Formats: sequence, C-alpha cells, structure tokens
Amino acid sequence: MAEIKENNNEVKKSLSFVEQFVEEDLAEGKNGGRIQTRFPPEPNGYLHIGHAKAICMDFGIAERYNGICNLRFDDTNPSKEDTEYVDSILNDIQWLGFKWGNVYYASDYFQQLWDFAIWMIENGKAYVDEQTSEQIAEQKGSPTQPGVASPYRDRPVEENLRLFRLMNTPEAVEGSMVLRAKLDMANPNMHFRDPIIYRIIHTPHHRTGTQWHAYPMYDFAHGQSDYFEGVTHSICTLEFVPHRPLYDHFIDELQEMQQQKEYRPRQIEFNRLNMTYTVMSKRKLKALVDEHLVAGWDDPRMPTLCGMRRRGYSPESIRKFIDSIGYTKFDALNDVALLEAAVRDDLNARSTRVSAVLNPVKLVITNYPEDKTEEMTAVNNPENEADGTHSITFSRNLWIERDDFMEIAEKKYMRLAPGKEVRLKNAYIIKCDEEHPCDKDAEGNVTTIYATYDPETRSGMPGANRKIKGKTLHWVSADHCKKAEIRIYDRLFNVENPSADERDFRELLNPGSLKIIDTCYVEEYAAERKAGEYLQFQRIGYFMADPDSTSDHLVFNKTVGLKDTWAKMSK
Repeated sequence: MAEIKENNNEVKKSLSFVEQFVEEDLAEGKNGGRIQTRFPPEPNGYLHIGHAKAICMDFGIAERYNGICNLRFDDTNPSKEDTEYVDSILNDIQWLGFKWGNVYYASDYFQQLWDFAIWMIENGKAYVDEQTSEQIAEQKGSPTQPGVASPYRDRPVEENLRLFRLMNTPEAVEGSMVLRAKLDMANPNMHFRDPIIYRIIHTPHHRTGTQWHAYPMYDFAHGQSDYFEGVTHSICTLEFVPHRPLYDHFIDELQEMQQQKEYRPRQIEFNRLNMTYTVMSKRKLKALVDEHLVAGWDDPRMPTLCGMRRRGYSPESIRKFIDSIGYTKFDALNDVALLEAAVRDDLNARSTRVSAVLNPVKLVITNYPEDKTEEMTAVNNPENEADGTHSITFSRNLWIERDDFMEIAEKKYMRLAPGKEVRLKNAYIIKCDEEHPCDKDAEGNVTTIYATYDPETRSGMPGANRKIKGKTLHWVSADHCKKAEIRIYDRLFNVENPSADERDFRELLNPGSLKIIDTCYVEEYAAERKAGEYLQFQRIGYFMADPDSTSDHLVFNKTVGLKDTWAKMSK
C-alpha cells in the first residue's frame, strides 16, 4: 500500500487493489456485508517469508474490515503431509502476531466432497478414467489445439459410480483410475479440459488414518472448502488466475446441488513474493534439508520463518518489509537488502546494546591498579530510556578489536595507535604508549597493546567532556567476560535469481554462506541473554543467542550488520 498525504499533512495509506475490491463488495452489500478470509497452507513443509506475505494479506484484510480469518490446512495429499508441519505453521502464524478465528482442515470436508462428486457422476458431470497419467496428459492438447476426449468419457452413470466407489477401497491400485469432471476438451483454458478431481492414495492420512483411499485434487477441494466455511474473499497468488474459472464453475455446480444462490466467495489474486539470492520452492527447500545442505528448516540462512526467527529477525520487521513492497498484479524480484534494511531499522529501536569483541587482542592499561575493578554503567538502548541500564566491569586487562589498533598508522587513522588517544565506551580516555606500544609474536602478529588511562575522564565525570580526535572503542574485561562462538551468515546462493538459473540449484549454493568465529569474548551481561532477546553488539551489528547456546558453550547468530556492506563487497 502506498502512502498518501492528506491536506492536514497526516500520512495515510492508499488502498491496495485487493482492499478496493473488498470495499466495492461491501458497498454493494454482497454476502450481507460480511468479511471472511482464510489462510490455507498445505502442511507439507515449513512456512517461508513468501507465505508471510499471504498471511499479512489474509489476516490483515480481516482485521481492517472487522471480519474473521480462519486457518485451514489443505491436507488432501497424505503422502507429503505431517503433523510436524501443522505444529510449525501454527507457531509461525502466532509469532507473526496474528490470531485465527477457527482452525479447519480440508479433511473436515472429505465426506461432503465425496457426496458432491457422487452428485456430479449421477448428473453426468463426471466420469472415471482408467487411462495412464501420460495418456491423459497427451490427450489434453495444447493452448492452440483442442484436446481429445477420453474413450471412457461416455461411460454409463452406474459404471462410473461402481468404479468410483472401488477407488475408495484398499484393493484399488494407485494410478489405475481417476475421476474427471466432464467439462470442455476444446476450452482454450487447459484447466477446463476435463480436470482430474479425485485420485487414489493409500498412504495413511495424518488425521483420518486409512478411512479414505480416494482423495480430492486441490482444484476440487479448495473452492468448495471456501464455500462450506462461508469465505467471502479467497485471496491467493497470481498462478491461480487460470484456475479461477474452474473455481467459479465448481461453486456454481455446488450451488445447483444445494439450490442456493445467496452467497458465493470471490477469488482475488496478487503477486507472490520472490527475493534475491534465495528460493521459495518448498520442494527445493525440502531438498536442502533432506540432503543436509543446511542444518534444518530453521537454519538461519533459510527463508523460512523459523529460520529467520532463529537468526534474530523480529516479526515486526517482516511485517514492515511486506507492507513496504505492497501488493500488485505483477510478479517482481525483491532485493533481500530491502528486507535486511527493515530488520536493521526495527532492531535499532528494540535491541539491547552490549559489548562483544570478535577479533580480540589484549589491551593492558599500565597505570591502572592490577587489583582494581569498577562497574561502569551501560545504557541498554539509547532509543528507549525505559529499557534502563546494566553494569559492565572495567579492569586493567581488556580485550579490544584487533582492527582498532594500528602500529604504523596514517595521519587520518582515528583509532588506537602509538601516541593517539581514544575513548573506551562507558569508561575512560586512554592513550597508547609511544615508546613501547605493543608486543608481537615470532610471526609479527600483535599480541598485547599498552596504554595509559586518564582517571579524570570516566564517563559522567567533568573530565569526560575533554575533546579528543580519536573514536570511541568498545571493549570487554579480560577477566570478566565469556568466550563465545559467533555464526556469521551470508547469502545462501551465489546468484541473484537462482530460480531463473538453468543449472541445478545445488550448484548455485554459496560455499561461504556460514562462517564460524570460535574465539570471541562477550561481556557477562550479554552471556546471560537468551534466544529471543534482541542484541546489538556495539559497532558490529545485531545478534541473537542461538537455541544451541548453553552456559558452557555460548553461541550467537549474527542477524544483520549495522550497515549494508554486502552490496559494496559484491561489486
């Protein structure tokens, strides 16, 4: 939705085309002025950010117009579905901040759909076809050539009824027969050429067990489920545009059977979410998991909602991102940097600031007493005073970032160097020793840096206002910190649009998408933070404790950097 400014300068959002359709229907008094939507995922995988766009639309429309949005699991293919996916979908929707009115399953309507199919057979509108799937596909024709009628198209009603009932028995052979709607084999819309509406599957269903052996196809179950539930607006993605005439046709037939014309759902399509450097295909994502190319569905590199949650994304940032890209009738490839910018902006307002040193080098304050420590006050979040403060211990021996020291520095170098002053965050101004600034090992690597501090410059004291040219550096006390493992994530794929690449998607994976730093030090307060708590490692980026983290082995995931440096590095 685009933003528009009214005369009073208040910013309001223009209506999306979906909202415009809804308001037109309300103005015309359709369906008694009632608004009811649904989110209908198939429980055959974990939700990803593409689903989040549909969730925001389905639930958002219901919220905006005081309606109801139900959750309905499209569980018509037991060979691919599992209760594990059902549970994850419930969890992800709640995490995003939405509440459903009711939970339904397509399997709730198996008997009603079966009865509808029987009615269609009895009225000469459906027939059992015993051809192979290859033969049926070949007879479908092409968009420019009409299809060829099945030799079984004009079977007697009694024979079709007998075979259809046989399809729903354990004796029926999978693939031996299907039920097809008798429509129009010359229709320019290929979906209208006698579509398959039932097939045989013997895999036990996760809810109904072995009660059923014949299962409805999506096009036969979806619209009817909408109708049974009272859905007023069936909102889906653009690939279902050619399915809409079939959606409407089956509802017409159902209304004829029930002799009811007062209500009918309306299908509306919007563009799906595609994003750079990733894939949204559940089949491909499942392959990444099954082939152990990632650590699981919740791997922080995955576009799944559970992966993003584990990485440290907030639900608010995902919703803001989806709101910013809007809804259209044209597919587009969205830059993942836009999502990261939304995450960065949101976390800046909600994350707790802590100190962590990822590439440590020892700093010794030579004039600070060896047996002395001080508790410095650190602001948890400068964006929100109500978040309060915490203490960080200061001592003689510190860890700082290796990049914050340069033995031979250029004139404009603003960090620690021989004779240069810097401020230590929440502590003192220090000056690097000129005569003996550091120690090195046999390979010439700096092992220890030496400096002195000005005791009059502690934060909060009058001397703290003394101006220096150097920057403010973060640090942790070497004797009052915890060692941690840091996981740094990059793009999962090496190419911008892996879905459009003709190569096998496995060949396009980025071998450097995960980098592990096993020697990092974090302040004790940070070590106490748990998964789900948003952190900013000062001067580095946003992080979150991983569920793998324990008191004996701390693990933090990098959510996103403070700035978008990836675009510059990729040029």
